[in-house]
Amino acid sequence: MARLVMVSNRVIDFNVAQQAGGVAVAIYNTLARQSGFWFGWDGQIVDSDRVEIKVSRANGHMTVTEPLTPADYAEYYLGYSNSVLWPVFHNRLDLAQFEAGYYSRYVAVNERFASHLAPLIEPDDVIWVHDYHLLPMALELRKLGIENPIGYFLHIPVGPAQALLAIPENKEMARALSAYDLIGLQTQSDVRNLIDFIQQSVFGRLLPSGRIRVFEAELDIGCFPVGIDPADFAFSPGEAEALKAADTSETNRIIGIDRLDYTKGLPQKFRAYGKFLDEYPDYRRRIVLSQFAPPTRESVEAYADIKAELESLAGSINGRFGELDWVPINYIHRTIPRAELRDVYRSSRIGWVTPLMDGMNLVAKEFIACQDPADPGVLILSKFAGAAAQLADAVLVNPYDVNDMVQGLRIALEMPLDERRERHDRLLSGIRKNDSNDWSHSYFSALMKAGQRRFARSPKSSPEMGQALERLQSSAKKISHLADLRQTW
Repeated sequence: MARLVMVSNRVIDFNVAQQAGGVAVAIYNTLARQSGFWFGWDGQIVDSDRVEIKVSRANGHMTVTEPLTPADYAEYYLGYSNSVLWPVFHNRLDLAQFEAGYYSRYVAVNERFASHLAPLIEPDDVIWVHDYHLLPMALELRKLGIENPIGYFLHIPVGPAQALLAIPENKEMARALSAYDLIGLQTQSDVRNLIDFIQQSVFGRLLPSGRIRVFEAELDIGCFPVGIDPADFAFSPGEAEALKAADTSETNRIIGIDRLDYTKGLPQKFRAYGKFLDEYPDYRRRIVLSQFAPPTRESVEAYADIKAELESLAGSINGRFGELDWVPINYIHRTIPRAELRDVYRSSRIGWVTPLMDGMNLVAKEFIACQDPADPGVLILSKFAGAAAQLADAVLVNPYDVNDMVQGLRIALEMPLDERRERHDRLLSGIRKNDSNDWSHSYFSALMKAGQRRFARSPKSSPEMGQALERLQSSAKKISHLADLRQTW
């Protein structure tokens, strides 16, 4: 069977990856079903130009990692990845540091990663690269003679083409994307925006087949929304009754779990909550907003600014409305252990997810999966979260409109039980149908087909590569059969 080689900026030990959340859980769940290994940065920073590769094995799984140097971390990670690409893809050109000179280090780290990965690649391997840190990875691997199928999945949203065109290296970015066989994105809007960018940046041509012609390549770009494994959050027999019996509080919790980031709409959420308490005083003492905002990239100036803003807003609201035995906002600036997430979700009447722009947002799906079907909580979700396309039965709000946010909170708090049950049933059905297994299987199958088309077009294709692709196709059919069987269990 084909090996699946996962490549991401950050690699987490398999002993703890399932507890990490986000991209790490998606990769972990995929590799748990498919042989292969995980390659990337180990999170370490070493003060040396001599970078050593480390191979680790845990529970039958292998990771291959290397550290970054301080210059790599400053210019590749904090610099180009998070001070140029992150704000641009989230349509925040005002925060992008275009003139800082980070691009050369960004490419150099991708070159080094590729040079260390290439010798490990076998003819049957399928390579799946993740996220904005490693956009040039396929191009660097192709330069080293790697002709295996290589796919790319972007976990963040794609801003409008005009935003991406503002990147001084936009043509280099488009050429790098053309080296992939398949690019996977979260929403159809992201697909349209990326196609527009490629058409305008390097005059890519959309073909009748739906693929886009870029230089000498034909590129597949598709929508593959990331899912969760609902079984990880499901109630055990009797658990709902025990939880309800243990909860003696008369206060309804509104839960927010977002990384401390300017894309998450946290100041907008706090302002809307303060206005709600002002306009609907009967809800004072009856609700509390518990907002977890774990730190991220604290050395980037924009993150220090939003941290100070949130602390000021929380203090102002608590000072204005709080009483000796009631604090309106519990603002918690640390990570919540994933093992505790289920209980936090289940003890909350409302999940409030308000990003200004987001790739998918799995917190929204996790909150739904954790609710008691007999007495479910209500999800308030930003229209600009990637998950909104799949979770239409949430209370959808515009985070830029404080009045819309206030009314969304009122609707959620006043929603009758029958409506809550009906909405939850439809939401949970969709999450179960489009789970993490469906995501990885559909993407892997599409990558196999795209890889076969590359082989058919390439004049450099060898008989050995053709035989390898035939074996890959056989493996893909087996995986498809197993996935079909799983859905009937």
